[in-house]
Amino acid sequence: MQTDIDPRSLIGRKAFDRNGHKIGTVDEVYLDDATGVPEWAAVRTGLFSRDAFVPLEPSELTDDGLHIPFERSLIKDAPDFGVGRHLSPEQELQLYRHYSLTLPPPSGHVPDFGRIAGRDDAA
Repeated sequence: MQTDIDPRSLIGRKAFDRNGHKIGTVDEVYLDDATGVPEWAAVRTGLFSRDAFVPLEPSELTDDGLHIPFERSLIKDAPDFGVGRHLSPEQELQLYRHYSLTLPPPSGHVPDFGRIAGRDDAA
């Protein structure tokens, strides 16, 4: 995904699965603390439903919304950590495993994952 966009511009955008079916709306965007790059989005999957965390890489942002290259069932079965809180390294590892994504290379220090875009506090 492009890394030069304002992550707050993702909030409120429609999210689609790999088949083009709408799965929900982007509720929150989480940045990698080490790089500041948008890494995860929480997608509200229904009116009374929960948020599903989805990876922004390898997702694609287009004019009509965020296209996530995974099946709807996999997205809806993603671990639920609640929104508005920092993702711990353990939670992020669970998401990498859930989506069978390759872990990023170690940077020589233990980063503090999952800072929410637009917030300075790490609540």
